[in-house]
Order: sequence, then structure tokens, then C-alpha cells
Amino acid sequence: MTISIKASRLVPTAMLCVALTACSTTQPIAYSGISSSSKLTPNQKDDTGRVPYSYSTPVEWQKYNALIIDPVAIYSGPDHQVGDLSEADKQELARYMDTTFRKVLSQRFRVITNPGANTLKLRLTLAGVGTNTAVASTVTRFDLAGMPYNVVQSIRGKEGAFMGSVSYSVEIYDSTSNQLLKAFVTKQYPNAMNIVATVGSLHAAKTGIETGMQRAMLRLQALTAST
Repeated sequence: MTISIKASRLVPTAMLCVALTACSTTQPIAYSGISSSSKLTPNQKDDTGRVPYSYSTPVEWQKYNALIIDPVAIYSGPDHQVGDLSEADKQELARYMDTTFRKVLSQRFRVITNPGANTLKLRLTLAGVGTNTAVASTVTRFDLAGMPYNVVQSIRGKEGAFMGSVSYSVEIYDSTSNQLLKAFVTKQYPNAMNIVATVGSLHAAKTGIETGMQRAMLRLQALTAST
């Protein structure tokens, strides 16, 4: 009897996970309302799906040693991907993104407030949020139906079942000329087997912000490294 009950409870989860593999997740777009939208093009150099659109121009990155960070904007265009997320949750994520980027980037640049020589300006726009699905996001890391799917997704570097994500745009300008130097749209999410990130509706999105910042920092360090 006990075995039958456990099996009957497992079937709906298994069916749901099988169905999930055939469903595509929401992908970020070249949001029409951001300043760099008209210049963004499909990123042929990215096969992960994390940075689907980008723009860049030849720049002497090495000369920049200071950075202005604009307050994180919350995208409100008709093509936003934040669903029915509350205004309070949007503000919470925007603050978290602002704090995270400032903390990490201050290790590489002098973070200042006024335009000047050798100074970049960074503009971040929160445009899409996927929240964790309560209970299911955690359970499917342990049960016999969900765990194999999430293990495979983890190895592939893809999204996990019922796990949240965050999408945002990054625009980098020369602070004095206001010339757009680099821009991209990115979608970030935790490793599919990151169990801690499944707790709480916004934890995965916050972890995605941290992951995105780490990746952006590596790219920025490579760009601005002395030759």
C-alpha cells in the first residue's frame, strides 16, 4: 500500500517534467524601448542563449579607469517580460542589481558621479523576470522524475525546471561624448541543480544577477586589460 501511494504521487510530477522538456522558456528580446535597441543584432558569437543580442564598436578599453553607474532602470515598455510581478518585487530586484554591480565593479574602477576623461558610463535596465515556482522548484531537484532532467540541464548550462531567471540590458557609453561603445541583452539564471536558489520566489533571479555580474566582470577585465 505504501509503495502504491508513493508511486501515485510520483506520476503527476513525472508527467509534468516530461511535458516541460517540450516547452520553451521565455527568451529575452531586443527590447524596443531601450536606447540601444536599434543597434542590437543577433549575437552570432553566443551559443548559450544567455546573450542573444549585442552591439559593439572598436574601443581603446584600456584607457578607461573610472565608471559612472546610472541607477538601475525598470523597463516598462509593452514588450517587457516581468509578467505580473509586483512593483515592490521589481524595486527589490533593481536595488539588488544596483548594489551587486556597484560592489563588484568598484574593485576594478573608480566609481564616480561626474563625466570626465577616461570614464565610462553604465546603464542597466531590468526587463524580464521569471520567479521560482513554489515547492515544485525545490522538489524537482530531488524526485526521480525531475532530478535527471535538472542534472542534464545543469551539465548543458541551461535553465532548470520551475526555476526563475532575470533578463536585463547592459549599455556602456563614453561619459563625455555619450557614444555607445557596447550593449547587450542577457538572460541569467542559476545552475539547474542549485537547490538554495529555488527557495523563495526571487532567489533564482537574484542568483542570476550575481552570475551575470561575474560573467560581465570577466568580459570587462579582458577588454580593459593592459596590453
